[in-house]
Amino acid sequence: FGLRNRLSLIPSLRCTATLTIAALLACLPLRAAPAFSDTLNFGDDAAEKAHALTGGEVIKGGLDLPARRLLPLAVPEWQGGKMAFTMKVDPAVPNYFTVRLWGSDVSPNKLILFCEGKQIGYRHLGDIDVLDGGCEEPSYAGRFLYVTSPLPEAVTKGKMELYFEIRTNGPIWGYGTNWEQYQKLMKEPTRGIYAAYTHTDGCFVPPAAEKQGEPPANPPVRKSPGDEVLAKVKERLTRDLNGILNAKTPRGQEEMHLLARAWHVPWSPAFQNKVAVQQVLKGADDFFRRFRKDPKVAEADPRTANPDWFGLGMLGEATALLREPMQPFLDEKIDDGAGKTLTRRAAWTEMLVASRDNHRHHRRQYTNQCMIVDLNLYRANRGIAALTPASALPEPQARRYLYEALGLQPWLGSDGEKGPLKPLGDDYWQLTAKGLTKELGFVGYYGEVLDWVTQIYTATCEPGKPATGDAKIKAQLARMEVARGIFRYPLTDAEGNRAMRAETIVGWRDTHFPGDVTYGEKAGRQGSAIYSASATLDPRSVGFAQQMFADNQFFHSVEAQMKEGSWLITSALLGVPEQYELLQAQPPSRYRLPMTPGFPDFAWADEEDGVLALRHGEEMLYVSLYWRARFGVNGLARVHDITPRFDRIAVVREETQFEASGMEYTRPDWVNMGFGNGGLRYPGDQHSAHTGEKLPIAKIPTGIDFKPGQENIHAGKAGFYTLRHGAYLIGMNTTKDKTFEMKPPAGFVQAPEMISGKTVPLAAPLKVGPRSTVVLYLGK
Repeated sequence: FGLRNRLSLIPSLRCTATLTIAALLACLPLRAAPAFSDTLNFGDDAAEKAHALTGGEVIKGGLDLPARRLLPLAVPEWQGGKMAFTMKVDPAVPNYFTVRLWGSDVSPNKLILFCEGKQIGYRHLGDIDVLDGGCEEPSYAGRFLYVTSPLPEAVTKGKMELYFEIRTNGPIWGYGTNWEQYQKLMKEPTRGIYAAYTHTDGCFVPPAAEKQGEPPANPPVRKSPGDEVLAKVKERLTRDLNGILNAKTPRGQEEMHLLARAWHVPWSPAFQNKVAVQQVLKGADDFFRRFRKDPKVAEADPRTANPDWFGLGMLGEATALLREPMQPFLDEKIDDGAGKTLTRRAAWTEMLVASRDNHRHHRRQYTNQCMIVDLNLYRANRGIAALTPASALPEPQARRYLYEALGLQPWLGSDGEKGPLKPLGDDYWQLTAKGLTKELGFVGYYGEVLDWVTQIYTATCEPGKPATGDAKIKAQLARMEVARGIFRYPLTDAEGNRAMRAETIVGWRDTHFPGDVTYGEKAGRQGSAIYSASATLDPRSVGFAQQMFADNQFFHSVEAQMKEGSWLITSALLGVPEQYELLQAQPPSRYRLPMTPGFPDFAWADEEDGVLALRHGEEMLYVSLYWRARFGVNGLARVHDITPRFDRIAVVREETQFEASGMEYTRPDWVNMGFGNGGLRYPGDQHSAHTGEKLPIAKIPTGIDFKPGQENIHAGKAGFYTLRHGAYLIGMNTTKDKTFEMKPPAGFVQAPEMISGKTVPLAAPLKVGPRSTVVLYLGK
């Protein structure tokens, strides 16, 4: 297929394969590697002595090179050993600290940098990360990765040498609400630490003499499992469904929802089975009696996972899916458990209305949560419409919530007595125009919401007719899958097989590195890896699925899902056989994921999320220019620079322009979370090296209540970002109505611009218009 055709799937993406890079480089000055302030190779006796190193254990690691690792205490505690050393820094300019790690190492433990006794960065989701957050799989097998953090200027200014420590603690479970849940014990050694560097350029360039690994040559296609997994899926569903059909006690709403869906699946034992209807009737009657005893169960049923997100949405959809076979039973009288009787129709309507209205008045801002809550608001209303149409919101009004959650119209927040409350004004959109979720900035794992959007689309379909859903939602789903496809890059799976993984390094809410093997959508509790592609049959989505089939990663994803025994997983697996059969019947698609090896150069940006992705030869670069700036403009970007021989992860300084509010945010003395009042406090004398730093707050739009210290999408977003990273000069305009000028680099007459694919003159400042990005390639 033609190279341009391969990339035509990406909005605003232009092929730059026609650029003659070699010819351009001949007339462009090359950029020398930055000089280091200091280098410490661990395990080198002379170097360690010169840096007064203490602590740690020497090991032979990757490529037979020496390294040091930190050990757990004799009686494991939340923290382990540490090592200390001194290193030189530049007293006059900002400095960075980088560590060298082996990409094949796997460890759950965290490595945390301390400088002059104070912690650099935050343990969980801060704008400056710890040196290593731990990983469950090799993050860059057979090669090194370099992790870079900025050192506070208040610490380095006027200093020639600083005292550093690398400390360690066990893994964190970010959802823990107490110490035992949140901070786990350190029970095993850390990964090896090979070298440390101090330097003044945020784009770390490894010394030329350093030994590097090599990329795996032609990773093999996964050999197993194969399509025998589909038979296992049917076996599980048959077993679980028979268990529900034969149950003597009332079932919960997850099981009722599964039965109602399976009633429409021909191979299922619940297919048009009267017993399935009776079990849903029995379960819903029981639920109503529980509701009359405690009305709060309509808002958050403790028997349901994440109950306040779901309310009674699944029960509402079960009612809608079975509205025809249930009709003869809806006007029967049932008791409320307290001696009163009423019709089943009235009883169920009462509790579904309570659930729906609670969700209307308690909507969520973060996109994934917004989608879940509004989906279940809509599901409850569909159930009401099947029971008592006069009590249901008119369909256009009910879909308004879905459209807002999906970025098809502005999100207006919860309903109040006089209408929507508009906490973020009347022009906040949950998705960007290019199809990414928009919480504050770009999110990786939590932005993988294609399963939820497919559920939303499916909820608008007529029962048993999967192609009858809302056309606008279907089109938005396809657009989103294309946008997410840009954030998939080649990296072998845990067994060394060919695969594509989700980019998570530059995600605001991500702690899971490397990202899961993912092509179109992630497989999980809400759907399979082909759920959305089978719903839209968009040729681009189909192409992503076919790429996954060619790599034989689909059946492995299903097998991994089946290891979990929850009802949500069982429900997610229900449609897998039909989804696979449908996609196998599609003609070959010319589309593949744009980061696929051998594909042409491109660059793509989403200015609303402040994120950039590019491919140049064998290098891939992801950048979040608007990086975890929750409370004020922090002037920091997150960079993931993937090259064939090494991987670079960094938080770096950038230049910003914005309209100031006149307010400032002062960093508090937090060492744990970078949000939520700093999270749980750590024992001992723990202090942050960033305490007291003042961040300017950008102008907050009129009509939005705000005070310093509140998390707000407007507070930390700049209007224009400029970042020089190695060979690239990036300028991004996030505004809707302003034009900025980007100063051209000295010594350059012209340079290739990667988004447009054109060569641009650099004699004068470049004008960067609203919601646009410029990426200049300036050579090595």
